[in-house]
Amino acid sequence: MDVADRAGVSQAWVSRMERGLGRTASLETWASVAAAVHQQLVAFLEHAPGADRPRDYEHLKRQQLVIEAAMQGGWRATPELAIDPAWTHSRSVDVLLERPSSRESIVVEIWDFFDDVGAAVRGLDGKVAALVRMHQQQGAAGGDAWAVGGLFVVRGTRRNRALIQEFHTLFASRFPAAGGDWLAALRDPTRRLPSGNALLWTDVPGRRLIPARLRR
Repeated sequence: MDVADRAGVSQAWVSRMERGLGRTASLETWASVAAAVHQQLVAFLEHAPGADRPRDYEHLKRQQLVIEAAMQGGWRATPELAIDPAWTHSRSVDVLLERPSSRESIVVEIWDFFDDVGAAVRGLDGKVAALVRMHQQQGAAGGDAWAVGGLFVVRGTRRNRALIQEFHTLFASRFPAAGGDWLAALRDPTRRLPSGNALLWTDVPGRRLIPARLRR
């Protein structure tokens, strides 16, 4: 009963999850129960009795990795933010990071596997533009405009590295900011967001963020 109380869910849901019958539970419910037993969400999902890994397991790991790094820098994180609430099928941002004290925000897009690089880059541009409009609509009047940046976080598989190496000039032109400067801004509350979009790698297991060095 204590776990259910701490998680804010019913005991019936906890019992179903313990028996491996929680497939219809929302991600929010899984996260609440994981926190109630002092586990990270990804680890909890991996070891839940009878539960297969979700299809977006690797994606979840990298969302969590970004959020944990950004917490050090005073960023407020919102995963899977719908940015077109009036649409029936809204686009969503993998992770939105905001630092209201300095009026900075970041659209983070996470890529485990590229199937259309052009569409991915256009999608990032469109979401950055939509976020700029959201800030304007929410009352940027009376204060400085928000600085909005875009960040690709890419799983460092052999295939992804080879792809970016082959098209290094293209990627460097679209992600001109130094990855090391961006990583410092994520982790250090005194570092301002660099100008220009950036790309960061993760290691294959999804445990580390690594600055990308894009040759021009």
